[in-house]
Amino acid sequence: MTTHTIAVVGSGYMGGGIAQVLALSGATVRIADISEEIARKNYDRLIAEAEQFVADGLFPADAVERIRANVSPAASIEEAVTGADFIEEAVPEKIEIKHETLRRISAAASPDAIIGSNTSTILIGSLAEAVTNPERFLGVHFSNPAPFIPGVELIPHETTADAAIATVEEIVAATGKETARVKDATGFVLNRLQYALFHEATQLVEEGVATPEDIDTIVRTTFGFRLPVFGPFAIADMAGLDVYSFCYASLQTRWPERFATPDSLKELVDAGKFGTKSGAGYLDVPADRTPELIAYRNKAYVAIKQLMDELGPAPIN
Repeated sequence: MTTHTIAVVGSGYMGGGIAQVLALSGATVRIADISEEIARKNYDRLIAEAEQFVADGLFPADAVERIRANVSPAASIEEAVTGADFIEEAVPEKIEIKHETLRRISAAASPDAIIGSNTSTILIGSLAEAVTNPERFLGVHFSNPAPFIPGVELIPHETTADAAIATVEEIVAATGKETARVKDATGFVLNRLQYALFHEATQLVEEGVATPEDIDTIVRTTFGFRLPVFGPFAIADMAGLDVYSFCYASLQTRWPERFATPDSLKELVDAGKFGTKSGAGYLDVPADRTPELIAYRNKAYVAIKQLMDELGPAPIN
């Protein structure tokens, strides 16, 4: 496995968390911010956080020593990126700040150093305008809190080189996280789905259907309970795409446009592809694997419930 030298530019809460997980994977990490003083303060903070994470059993026992050995604060962005083979930009979510930062990174970094942006909302193609050799640039979107959320969106733009994507996949895999490639589209995948759910939840509150507390209870104890194990397409395939079609028809009696049946769903149902029970659906899981899948599902749900019971209720109220 290649040992990477990585710069994280923007050492706040997200950047610091990214630096921690990269350092724990064995990478050499330099962090930078708008000044050396801030970078050093944030370095001290991420070390203190790591100490607490160890005490809480969230990081391995030797995590603090490994982070101290692998992370260092740099005097400037230019110093941090010099000699780095991968650079992750994690500055505030304003395009003018990111453009300025990316220009500085491009000017000081090796011309073949891969550059990633942790943006969650700004189109990667727009950010690439500030990058020299933009074929080495892509979105590398960690989620908050970075040390503990396992998924990372990878968002290439039109000219991102395949080799750059593959290298970033290797770097992220070394941290134990899981990547998914998505196209450069407004909201990417994570936030488009997240905000679609939030929008519908606020509609329910505003219509007086349920309180925020009861909606949160329903989400986390029903369909949200499935989501650590299965995504929406696997859930639909197991439920039956014909069932989904009937449910859409019911919702359309009140909201014909808002809940119009997706074209892809209609095409599958019309073709007799109802999901796992027919051996073909969105994911084409063979019908003979259904018993194995159901057994796995049930085991997973019982394990999740046991974990939630062990943790107890979240300290919200």
